[in-house]
Formats: sequence, structure tokens, C-alpha cells
Amino acid sequence: MKKPNVIIILTDDQGYGDLGCMGSKDLKTPHLDRLAEEGVRFTSMYAASPVCSPSRAALLTGRYPGNAGVRAILAGHRKASGLTPKVPTLAAALKKEGYATGVCGKWHLGLRPECRPNANGFDEFSGFLAGCLDYYSHIFYYGMSDGGFNPTHDLWENDAEVWANGEYLTERITRKSVDFIRAHADEPFFLYVAYNAPHYPMHAPAHYLDRFPDLPPDRRIYAAMLAAVDDGVGEIVKALGDLGLSDDTILYFQSDNGPSRESRNWLDGTPDPYYGGSAGGFAGHKFSLFEGGIRVPAIIKWGDKLPPRVVDEPCISTDIFPTVLEACGGDTSPYALDGKSILGLLRNGGASPHDCLFWEMEGQTAVRRGDFKLVLNGRLEESEPPRAPVFLADLKTDPGETRNLADEKPELCKELTDLALRWREGIEDTWAREFADNYTVT
Repeated sequence: MKKPNVIIILTDDQGYGDLGCMGSKDLKTPHLDRLAEEGVRFTSMYAASPVCSPSRAALLTGRYPGNAGVRAILAGHRKASGLTPKVPTLAAALKKEGYATGVCGKWHLGLRPECRPNANGFDEFSGFLAGCLDYYSHIFYYGMSDGGFNPTHDLWENDAEVWANGEYLTERITRKSVDFIRAHADEPFFLYVAYNAPHYPMHAPAHYLDRFPDLPPDRRIYAAMLAAVDDGVGEIVKALGDLGLSDDTILYFQSDNGPSRESRNWLDGTPDPYYGGSAGGFAGHKFSLFEGGIRVPAIIKWGDKLPPRVVDEPCISTDIFPTVLEACGGDTSPYALDGKSILGLLRNGGASPHDCLFWEMEGQTAVRRGDFKLVLNGRLEESEPPRAPVFLADLKTDPGETRNLADEKPELCKELTDLALRWREGIEDTWAREFADNYTVT
């Protein structure tokens, strides 16, 4: 039996409500909406972090960020550390199963030689290594204004720097992805398509902007950037169909975290928050452990192997590693994973394999058990003070986390607080023992 191909498509700072199939009325995402109609759409899929580097590390390793060695947004200069082969990626696991492996797009998991894609399971890399990039010049500017580092050009084919001035980055990522699929059509392959849209800087060609003439400027540019991604997904799906690979390909789509409110989206020097993305009615945004920062749009399709359905059970991006590896006939037992396979859930329905889900981000810690979610020192926005020292919500009746039940349910609150803090203590111990020295400047 032929092993299935695997394509993981990731977007950057895309809110839960920013697909037509997730309720958006003003965006146009027909290709992703069709995937959702024909496949499995998740309504309670969580990123493992509310920011990009840790979220990506967790997706690729099947581990919580602190157990993967990446807990924060990583620097973009060429000495920056990050993920290392000490923690195997899904790409490394699938290589052992005979897969060709490639990544097109954003890496943001370290720039040191041992942290780059080719050292972490990927045969081929076409993209950039830092966290955000000018979409046309492919120069990394962010964090360079303090004079500590100069702006850096950041476009690569494996370990060779390349130049493609003027080529819109989203379209380039799509083109390179389709090239990879065509090159490896006769063998099982794993392709990680890491779009950086709709992450700032907010750039889009006129032919995408022209699709949304009546939207306000912040929403219009966001819609245009997602339209470019959606067109790219359509081209990838078409390539699979043209090559007769549609039924034999697992295609998974997810955003890395919630929408950004960062004023730097505008690049105009003003402190005005950005309002382009939508958290779909949930509280919080990027950087927050409330639902808006971590609950993300997600879809999976595998030909006729998975019946079309909507999955409401809580799942987390760390589940993708064991799910995919099981579907590809691999053995998950050699890997230290926090995620659990949801293949049975996808095929047959049923309950989530998790008793609890956990998150941590700087001073914030959170746990979800059943319908109840507790957030310690939770922030709604990056720069705001904590909303409350302890916030307990019943997500079944209050998915927007509008009402704090901490005083009404003190016993449950204490139980979940103890659970979250014990988990956090384990993360801190593992970090100090296994990973902290990786970030020591020598």
C-alpha cells in the first residue's frame, strides 16, 4: 500500500474568524472553504503557543514549546539559536519512513547552522529564517532600529543565499511548493508550507487589493494577503489533482496563533493598534492565553479516508505529529511526545484523547480540562497588565471568557490552579536541565 503524502500549510497571525468557513462575511477564501467542506473542520483546535516560534516548534515536534526547546519569539540575526536535532521533528521521523521532506516559507526556529531546516530533518528548504520579512525586497528589518544589528537579507535555497527582488513572497512560497510536489510526485513526500501572511509588514499586490474595494484599509490589506494565501492553496490542490495525488495526500491547514494587534503592522510610526484580524468573538489576541490568542482555524483532508465532519472536541497542534506518523505507518513510541494521535477521532468521532491541555507564555499559564479553562495572570494584549490573577471560565456556556467564575467555584479553581502550576514547574525543570544553555551567549 502506498504511503500517503503529507502537506502541512501554516499561516501567520491569522485569527479564528478569518475564513469564510469560520464565519467571516467579508473575506474571500473559496479554496480553504472547499477543503473544510470536503474534509474535517476543527472548531476547537489550539495552537500550543500564542506566538510564532514556540507554536511552530510545537507543531513540528509534537511537544509543548518548553519541552521542544523554543519558548519565545526567536531573534532573526544570523547567530540566533533555536530548535536543534536534539528534539526530532516530524520531518526527521518521516525521513526514516522513506519520505522526501521539504519546507517552503518561514522557518523562524533559529539561524545557527544546527538550527536550520536542513539540520532538522528537511532535505530541501526554500524560504527565510527570521520571523518577518519585507514581502518584496526579502529584507529582515524588525529589531534592527536599535543599532545592535543591521538589516539583513534573508532568502535561501537550502544553505545558499538567493535573491529574487520584487517577487511577492506569498506567490514565491506557492510556486516553490508546487515545484516540490511535482519533483517528488513519484515518491512519498512531506511538505511544510509555511506562509508568513498575514503577518506584518502589510504588503499585497494591487490585483488582490482590488478584490476588496469597500473594506476599510486595515481589513482590506489583511483580506488581500489572505486571498493570496487562498489562491496558493488552490494552486497546491490543483497540482495534486493534476498529478493524481489528491486521494493519497493528507493536507492539514492551521494558523500559528491568533491575530496581531501590534501597532507595528502599520509601519507608519504611530502607536495605533491594528484591527485587521478577527479572533471570531473570542477574548484576547496574539500573545494572550485567552481563547483569541490560541484557538485557531484548522482543517484536515485525506481523500476519502476521512469522512467530512466538524470536530468540536478540543485538540492541539502537538497532536499532528503522532497523527500523521500513525497515518503514514510509522511508530510513535521512540519519540517523547506531548501530543496524542487523533486519527481515531478523525475517522470515527468520539472524545478528545486529552484529559487536559496546557499553555504557558512568559508570566501566563493556562489549563483546559473538559469545558473549564483557567488562566493565571492572563493578558488580553501584549502590553496590557493581567486581566486577573486567576480567571476561570466555562467554555461551554461562555466561550468568549466574559465571566470570571473564580469566586463562584473556589474548589475547582484551586484544583485547576494546582494542576497548572505543577505542569509549569515540570516545564521549568526541563527547560533548565535540557535547553537553557542553548541560549547562553558565549
